[in-house]
Amino acid sequence: MSSTSSGRPADERNEDHRDDPGTGREGLSRTDRDRDRDRDRDRDHEGRARNARPRDGLGRPLPYGAEGVPRQPEGVVRTPDETVAEAQALLDAGRPFHAHEVFEDAWKSGPGSERILWRGLAQLAVGLTHAARGNATGGARLLRRGAGAVREWVAETGVRRPHGMDTAGLVAWARDLAELVESRGAARPVDAAEHAPRLRGEAAAPGSA
Repeated sequence: MSSTSSGRPADERNEDHRDDPGTGREGLSRTDRDRDRDRDRDRDHEGRARNARPRDGLGRPLPYGAEGVPRQPEGVVRTPDETVAEAQALLDAGRPFHAHEVFEDAWKSGPGSERILWRGLAQLAVGLTHAARGNATGGARLLRRGAGAVREWVAETGVRRPHGMDTAGLVAWARDLAELVESRGAARPVDAAEHAPRLRGEAAAPGSA
């Protein structure tokens, strides 16, 4: 998963626009463009620009006015234990998109020595998100990319269980799930909760259902 100039993973934070079918500007009048742009520049509770369009449990944008699933607050500084616990709860609930946002906060606020680790975990969560949305190609690619980042971090640091996490199990989970996703294709997306990893224990087997 590539990064934007702001440090956000392009595969995810830019989904505010890429996944939104209403962001094509070419055919809009100036008034429509200005109104659309203002809508896209909604602010969060701290005044930061953030698209307030409602989203479903997998982070897909819904029409304005629809009842969506609240996103995670952005920019929260958590302890590593809090990050792992909150991300696991979200993964278990079938909300890997939201878990990715928790990992991204750790990536951006944590020590530089752990940046690759948290980035890799965020990529794994985004990979599961795409797999559950039916994007088999993108999901498999990001699962493997995230697993590669985790392996890279372990190889460089020699730390195999950072903050109690089972990195070997996560890498195996990502590899197996990527293969499953590719074998099923876009027509049979995986269930995000059923295939959620166990961050601190043996990763759940993807299965073949």
